[in-house]
Amino acid sequence: MEAWLEEQFCLLETRGTSEDFFAELLKVTSALGFDFCAYGIRMPYPLSAPRTEMLNNYPKPWQQIYQQKNYLQVDPTVHHGLSSQLPIVWSDQVFSKTPELMEDARSFGLAYGWAQSSRQANGTVGMLTLARSSEMLGPSELARYRYQLLWLTQVSHQGLASRICAEKFEIPDLSQRELEMLKWTADGKTAEEIALILGITTRTVNFHISQAMRKLDVVNKTAATVKAALLGLI
Repeated sequence: MEAWLEEQFCLLETRGTSEDFFAELLKVTSALGFDFCAYGIRMPYPLSAPRTEMLNNYPKPWQQIYQQKNYLQVDPTVHHGLSSQLPIVWSDQVFSKTPELMEDARSFGLAYGWAQSSRQANGTVGMLTLARSSEMLGPSELARYRYQLLWLTQVSHQGLASRICAEKFEIPDLSQRELEMLKWTADGKTAEEIALILGITTRTVNFHISQAMRKLDVVNKTAATVKAALLGLI
């Protein structure tokens, strides 16, 4: 157990890209007896169609089929992960409404699996999935590795969520004044009220809000405030 924890702390210290971190993660999950590992993240923006990104070592043909058949929209483990942070073990019952998905997965060696999600305050949800081609995940094994899997879920999310968001989103560099305007706007204050609170002109308030909108690539101050909040800027 101590050696395993040491590996986890080493994993946390991994430098570089999300791909670099995932490569180290694969070594740990392989040592636990899993052939496949996947980490998926659902970003909170845009609100109308949250963006999803994934890293995995699944067979390429399976990745293509999963995408072509749009399995992401019906995958019961994904739906579970979006609503609960409790672990879920693959079973015929779990995939009872999507038997074709399970049949296709098994044809590529993904027969037995386990998944657990983790959520950030801004609404970002990450899910770690481990799978293998043989040996069912029994109660004794799950009990034996319960704490390792829980810890690994947190380590994975800690190491990958921020990396993926930084790589996939261009985080704008807002000035302190621009951030201040957006914070007051988020509190429901009008430009006139913000000007009165800060002792500046309404024109100055609107200028800084316009600059923030431009940097965030949005069309109004409501969208600017929402995007800044979901990106963790305010």
